[in-house]
Amino acid sequence: MNFVSQFAFYTIPEYYFIMPQSSVEFSKKVMVTNELGIHARSAALIAKIAQKAASKIWLIKDSEKVDASSIIDILTLGCACGSKIILALDDRKDMAIFNEIAELIETGFGE
Repeated sequence: MNFVSQFAFYTIPEYYFIMPQSSVEFSKKVMVTNELGIHARSAALIAKIAQKAASKIWLIKDSEKVDASSIIDILTLGCACGSKIILALDDRKDMAIFNEIAELIETGFGE
């Protein structure tokens, strides 16, 4: 059973509200648009922003869930251009940081 299948999802276009079977409170599906995918520099940008959050922010690809504040963990996902990943948040108090990361990924990291 993969990580994502463990949850009941309620869908509103591109946003997912996850039931309390986990600590994940909110998530959004995003697509990697940078032609180089998520590489070391872009992973560092994500991690730097995620480290400002009081709660955990996660990246999920296929059945793998990693801590968004860890450059190495992010790189292990192998996110090429066009990859669809789920950005997940443990506490809505960090929604501004969550949205900043989502926008960064969707806009190609400003490259």
